[in-house]
Amino acid sequence: MEYSPPPLFKQGPSALARLIFFVVLALVLLVSDARFKTLEVVRAVLDAGLYPLQRAALLPRDLALGAAQFAVTNNTLRSENRTLAAKNLDLSLKANQVATLSAENAHLRALLDLSRNASTQSIPAEVQYGMRDPFTQKVVIGRGSQQGVQNGSPVVSEDGMVGQVTRVFPMQSEVTLLTDKDEAVPVEVVRTGLRSIVYGTPAGDTLELRFVPISADVVAGDELVTSGLDGVYPQGLPVAKVVRVDKQADTAFARVVCAPVAAVRGARDVLVLHYRNDAPPRPEEPAAPPKDAEAKKGGKTAEKSEKASDAAGDKAGDKAAKSAGERKPEEKKATGNATEKAAERRAGKSAENSAEKPAATAKAPGAPAARTASGAAR
Repeated sequence: MEYSPPPLFKQGPSALARLIFFVVLALVLLVSDARFKTLEVVRAVLDAGLYPLQRAALLPRDLALGAAQFAVTNNTLRSENRTLAAKNLDLSLKANQVATLSAENAHLRALLDLSRNASTQSIPAEVQYGMRDPFTQKVVIGRGSQQGVQNGSPVVSEDGMVGQVTRVFPMQSEVTLLTDKDEAVPVEVVRTGLRSIVYGTPAGDTLELRFVPISADVVAGDELVTSGLDGVYPQGLPVAKVVRVDKQADTAFARVVCAPVAAVRGARDVLVLHYRNDAPPRPEEPAAPPKDAEAKKGGKTAEKSEKASDAAGDKAGDKAAKSAGERKPEEKKATGNATEKAAERRAGKSAENSAEKPAATAKAPGAPAARTASGAAR
């Protein structure tokens, strides 16, 4: 008995053949789309056609999220508005107070006939690139001597100190950052007024306040600003904040670790300050006395001693002449010869000394010797 359907219901290939055909077609489409992107157009058309249906299906969810976000945003904006209004009022009061204090300061300066000690101008600049040396902390900015940048000018950002100009080119300048190991900035602690110098570290990420005694009042959180005593940096620029203070019993100084308040390595736009200090220069130290003055002083001392020795010789010659007058003629003659020989020896010594000394000093011993010889002849 045959159980197969009648020929009327046999249409097309068998189910197995159709399965094999569709499997092979799917594999061909997958390989061709992965290798040659043949179905990109079909996919784009289907995506454009199905997009309205997707938006319609997501519409309830978008409405719920929009309502919740609107409520939260409205509440946040109201809170921020109240905060900004209070801050604006506070800033307005401070601005009025600053204006009043500025006017009072100008009046007092005019009254006391005082002038400002310093004036500061700024030049905006952009950081172009960093240096290739990994052992230095330096960057190059796009302003140079043609724009008025000077060597040694401080460089700041909106947060505080960034570095100092160390080399100036016509169109560019090299800036040594605050964290460089060779950079030093005179600072003072805002809370106590303690003055010191902050140095960079070899790591290039922190600062160090050196030579601070253990007994100094420095705690974590203290703010450091430029002291302005060096005449290079203006006073009051924010520099760093104290992070840690290590005090050890075996050392006389504390180790104070600080962090810069400005983004030293991440600054893109900076200001170059042209600081001009009008304070009078430091008085010069008195110069040492010249060697000529010492030589003259020594010559005068030698001249005085020579005069004293000549006077002593004159007195001795006079005494010998007197004693020779009282003796017999033979004794007088012998005494006179001895006195003349002594006078000649003194005259010879005086001539030798006068040849080594200045002419003014050499004239002095000549007259006493002549007087001694004439006295002995008498």
